[in-house]
Amino acid sequence: MRFTIGLLLTALFCQGAQAELIDDVNDRGELRIAVEANTPQYNFMDAEKPAGFEIELGQELARELDVRAEFVVVEDDLLQDVVDGKFDIALDQLVATPALKERLDFSEPYSQQATIGKAPVNLAIAFPKGNPAFQSAVDNALERIKADGRLAAMTQKWLSADASQAAKP
Repeated sequence: MRFTIGLLLTALFCQGAQAELIDDVNDRGELRIAVEANTPQYNFMDAEKPAGFEIELGQELARELDVRAEFVVVEDDLLQDVVDGKFDIALDQLVATPALKERLDFSEPYSQQATIGKAPVNLAIAFPKGNPAFQSAVDNALERIKADGRLAAMTQKWLSADASQAAKP
């Protein structure tokens, strides 16, 4: 009996000891966003500052989470840096493939990107695995951004048919 109670208490303590990513983001007051800044329209450098569709999306996402957005341009392995917890999310035209889903969790899709000769793929936000409250917060924020027309406006601004055949939310 004591052994069973001890195991239950240990299990409860271990679950509580692992902080949820959303708590870390809220405590910092900052959403750390990794980008490569090398894809015009989506994310790129403009006068020493990141710009583009995903930059604006990251700003709106941070605003919805009531924190500030901190963009970091990553030149090495962007996804491994997210897995390692150096960044909270990655915005880099990511598709939630089965292989990537083994390493990362993903938001609901925020856009589609056309591929030549293939069906369009859904783009999503990548973040470290095992953060269900964070995933829920991000998905809810994305839903609000879609519902009030901000995502459509960003898509029109950055990814219109003139600039890209891709991306309809």
